[in-house]
Amino acid sequence: MPAPSAAPARVSAVPRVLRVVCALLAVVVVAVMVVVALYTQPSSALNPFDVADRVAIGGVGVFVGAAILALGRSRVDADASGIRVRNVVGGRTLPWEAVRGVRFDRKAWWATLELSNGDAISVTALQAVDGERAARAVEGLRALLEADRAARPAPARGPLLWD
Repeated sequence: MPAPSAAPARVSAVPRVLRVVCALLAVVVVAVMVVVALYTQPSSALNPFDVADRVAIGGVGVFVGAAILALGRSRVDADASGIRVRNVVGGRTLPWEAVRGVRFDRKAWWATLELSNGDAISVTALQAVDGERAARAVEGLRALLEADRAARPAPARGPLLWD
């Protein structure tokens, strides 16, 4: 993939395929639970469901559907000031000085930020199943990182003992 000539002003990405799959799955789960709630009638002592039980079944379906939708909430936003990563649980805002590199290995499911302190942060918003869209976002993040490095002066170094 050719390198972009200039860093973009802003890079934003969400996991498109994951969001569609989560939305469809959430709709199916909620629909099944609502149908079960509607068709569960108290008929005998072996089936003692009342209205509160049926409402609870529907409520559990809505709760599970919302939890499934939450799986697709990942997002990455970056500009010249830094990068903001929101994964399924939690998020982080980092200045570019804290980022050593942006990796997206060939067999990886999502991109990874390598930090200056040796840690790594998964960027689940940039997933391999999103194909070219994810690759463009990774290239944009790399361009922003390189632009920040070029704008920062190199740290001052004193003479070495063996010079």
